[in-house]
Amino acid sequence: MIQLLEGGTYLVNGTELVEPAKAVAQGLPAPEEAAKQTMAYNILKDHNTSGNMEKLQIKFDKLTSHDITFVGIIQTARASGLEKFPVPYVLTNCHNSLCAVGGTINEDDHMFGLTCAKKYGGVYVPPHQAVIHQFAREMLAGGGKMILGSDSHTRYGALGTMAMGEGGPELVKQLLSKTYDINMPGVVGVYMTGAPIPGVGPQDVALAIIGAVFKNGFVKNKVMEFVGPGVANLSADFRIGVDVMTTETTCLSSIWRTDDKIEEFYAIHGRSEDYKELNPGPTAYYDGMLVVELDKIRPMIAMPFHPSNTYTIDELNANLMDILDDVEKKAQVSLDGKIDFTLKDKVHDGKLYVEQGIIAGCAGGGFENICAAADILKGASIGADAFTLSVYPASTPIYMELAKNGTLATLLETGAIVKTAFCGPCFGAGDTPANNAFSIRHSTRNFPNREGSKIQNGQISSVALMDARSIAATAANKGRLTPATEYAGTYSNPKYYFDGNIYKNRVFDSKGVADPSVEIQFGPNIKDWPQMPALAENLILKVVSEIHDPVTTTDELIPSGETSSFRSNPLGLAEFTLSRKDPAYVGRAKEVQVAEKAIQNGECPAEALPELKPVFGTIHTKYPQVDKTNVGVGSTIFAVKPGDGSAREQAASCQKVLGGWANIANEYATKRYRSNLINWGMLPFLIPEGDLPFANGDYLFIPDVRKAVEEKWDSITAYKVGEELTPFTLALGELTDDEREIILKGCLINYYRSEK
Repeated sequence: MIQLLEGGTYLVNGTELVEPAKAVAQGLPAPEEAAKQTMAYNILKDHNTSGNMEKLQIKFDKLTSHDITFVGIIQTARASGLEKFPVPYVLTNCHNSLCAVGGTINEDDHMFGLTCAKKYGGVYVPPHQAVIHQFAREMLAGGGKMILGSDSHTRYGALGTMAMGEGGPELVKQLLSKTYDINMPGVVGVYMTGAPIPGVGPQDVALAIIGAVFKNGFVKNKVMEFVGPGVANLSADFRIGVDVMTTETTCLSSIWRTDDKIEEFYAIHGRSEDYKELNPGPTAYYDGMLVVELDKIRPMIAMPFHPSNTYTIDELNANLMDILDDVEKKAQVSLDGKIDFTLKDKVHDGKLYVEQGIIAGCAGGGFENICAAADILKGASIGADAFTLSVYPASTPIYMELAKNGTLATLLETGAIVKTAFCGPCFGAGDTPANNAFSIRHSTRNFPNREGSKIQNGQISSVALMDARSIAATAANKGRLTPATEYAGTYSNPKYYFDGNIYKNRVFDSKGVADPSVEIQFGPNIKDWPQMPALAENLILKVVSEIHDPVTTTDELIPSGETSSFRSNPLGLAEFTLSRKDPAYVGRAKEVQVAEKAIQNGECPAEALPELKPVFGTIHTKYPQVDKTNVGVGSTIFAVKPGDGSAREQAASCQKVLGGWANIANEYATKRYRSNLINWGMLPFLIPEGDLPFANGDYLFIPDVRKAVEEKWDSITAYKVGEELTPFTLALGELTDDEREIILKGCLINYYRSEK
């Protein structure tokens, strides 16, 4: 089904895989030359401004954000000197779509976005019109182009567009005409053969790939390049459905070869001029290769609590109690043993039953997915018991076509509810299941809490990821887990017709023309970023949280769901930091922060925080010169591997707002989370796996930290502060010159202010 070829592979004429050992005999070029024939290399080359393909400085063609990120991004850019959007910037409203959730009025954020689109020359997509990524597919993508989005699922590779999801500060850099700076990423080929059998959809293919590569880091921070004869056997919608899920592999980006099916996609959307045929060169070299036999993939399920926890549905049904027992053991790690969790009570007469089905968003809400689900459900009923089914088309044009071709009526007749374009079910702001309920979803993630449950309040529900087809087959059986391959009927495969008038009549498009006379409309919940100090010569850090999960998601660092309405309020949102993982974190961080505030006021930090007096006493035994004039005091957290999942910058900025100066980790799950730390002036420390030399509640002293950043030290000697100073080593990892300056200045805002 999935085979991993490590150590490099040549692709010759798009069809033949050749191992490096045979390259010389076949007269193939050296790997470094053949690597220039990948699609990824050439797109990056076209967008690189550095002149050095090892150290890239990328300028993107377009930007896109949604309404839990664009307020903070624009506020940061305004504080840094923004005058006009230099490239097309689309502001969609698909996350905080509901009028009032979590104690504030989200429409204030929308009006902020509309007035900013007018003032700075952007595009504004009102709530319920489209989810961010579907609008980008329909209206923004272009062959050979690059798009940067402030959502981790910014992936348009199937349309020939290399897209990346990053934290807000990276978009700020683009808005200020700066660059996205990275080393040339590795490129891993995804060689597809065959064609999917009936009942297998894009989510099945995606989950099979994620299950094969996530745990071993095979594609981490690399570009996935989809090639091979099997690509031609997939529709545009199918490719899009696989592509959007590449984010869950922890890859950097993705790109696919394009053909007449993608050309037709652009034509349908009235943008034929944006199509470009893309193929790797005659001899392309890849750093690794996944061979995907599409005909061997079967309906998949990702069990709680990660998209990589994958099984075939047939395998799950055949080994039900054993697999559920394993899921429970893994859940205790994810949930820190804070709450009892079981799915065994969902088993009746040897069959697994679920209470909810959701087909939604950028992954599930596509036209073909919904039509296929309707074919399976036609003439059936979801029943009048606990099971519910909700369908969210990804855009109003899709919704319109479903109404015109009768699919909408078919779904409604079954008892399903069809709703407007909204990302809520994917991050805990819509269709939250009942306590102990089990939901199956064609969406992007199934992390703990992400469906809306609140462990700290004793409420837990869980999500499994599945394809829309198998969700429909399960719904037709009133909640009994069923693979779509059991459906013996036919699929109608209706043609899609796009109605562009929907957007013409409702979406505000400045056409790139800014109007400086427009006054930005602020709501009372929209606040400026607080002042943030520059990095001191030395640091005293208190460890205020210690997390030993194998992976810590951004949803655990800053919860999604109802907290989203505070994303425009840095201080308000910070109150939720780690609230579902470590509820004591905020209080501990604030206790330490009073010392830094005292320093900024020219006062003695040990007077403001008396527990620092013995800390200073121990430090002075070796460093007597350390005092309020040359030290910073703040907090830090330790996590084994933080930052999997969402691109949201607030996972880092909330820590900084509360006085955080650093993270300490064995590794960072994604580049984007590490970048978020840096852009908010936080040190991304690394420490080897093994015995941790400190614990939660300990004070750490890091002398000469500013000098270490300035002089590009590889490592720093730090100390655990007790009755004596106990040394250990921290590494910083590779930092660009700009990243070092951002850390030295204290955050990205300070960095750009200093340039004026």
